[in-house]
Amino acid sequence: MNSHEHARLTPKGRALLVSRVLDEGWTVADASMAAGVSKRTSYKWLARFKAEGELGLRDRSSRPRHCPRGLSAEEQCSLEALRRQRWPLWRIAMQAGRGVATVSRCMKRLGLSRLKSLEPPVPVVRYERAAAGELLHIDTKKLGRIDGVGHRITGDRTKNHNRGIGWDMVHLAIDDHSRVSFAQVLPDEKAVSCVQFLREAVAYYASLGVRIERVMTDNGTGYKNTFKAACDELGIRHIKTRPYTPKTNGKAERFVQTSLREWAYARPYVSSAQREAALLPFLHRYNWHRPHCALNRQPPMSRIPAVSNLLELDS
Repeated sequence: MNSHEHARLTPKGRALLVSRVLDEGWTVADASMAAGVSKRTSYKWLARFKAEGELGLRDRSSRPRHCPRGLSAEEQCSLEALRRQRWPLWRIAMQAGRGVATVSRCMKRLGLSRLKSLEPPVPVVRYERAAAGELLHIDTKKLGRIDGVGHRITGDRTKNHNRGIGWDMVHLAIDDHSRVSFAQVLPDEKAVSCVQFLREAVAYYASLGVRIERVMTDNGTGYKNTFKAACDELGIRHIKTRPYTPKTNGKAERFVQTSLREWAYARPYVSSAQREAALLPFLHRYNWHRPHCALNRQPPMSRIPAVSNLLELDS
């Protein structure tokens, strides 16, 4: 246990007090005055040391040894049973004739304070398509436009030139099997921009000898009728994620975080154009050189049959 901030004696101070009285021959009054405590306190620690040794000089819990009105094991079981029927805490307290605070502490000990704790966690389903092009994950990320180095770098919030100058929308795509990625900076995430990015992404993967069969997106407004029509035109099946479940599109979400860390926020940029110009070198490094843990620390291009033999030439 930790001593409070106004404690006169710590375990080391108590040991010094005991040593002065028993070993050095100090009187209890002198040792108490030197330690800044009363003689009664000194006698208490002397008695504990004689009875228990050095262990007696440690702090003890202030919790009472007996609590007659405490919850018994049977009562805790009955409260738990009511909670598992999704009863609110106030209703359980009324039923049991206990205070809400008492029931709340009981639920906290049982790990049932929140109703979602009653539901078993959904197991994580990890999968990987068998071949490149079977599934392409697409997502977007909004980035503030840049006009000079901002407060994140300078630390000076009084001269924030980037506030209110608008946003850039980064559209990202990553192949489920190979993790080969593609990205573009577009002005928005409307249907026209989403369709434009889809066509550019399909053309990029086609240049690698990969035909896209399915595309997975979220339920944003840019991925509705117009986007679906473009998918039908390209012979691609459009799959949507479960509402409010980003992990359904987890590979894209992970690539977004990697892009922010290794490109968008990797160094200070003085303009949005400079940041956009750094996107292609980042993608080249990501696809051709950067080791990927899910690929046994090989770059994503190692899983593209048509170009994997070029890795040594590109290294």
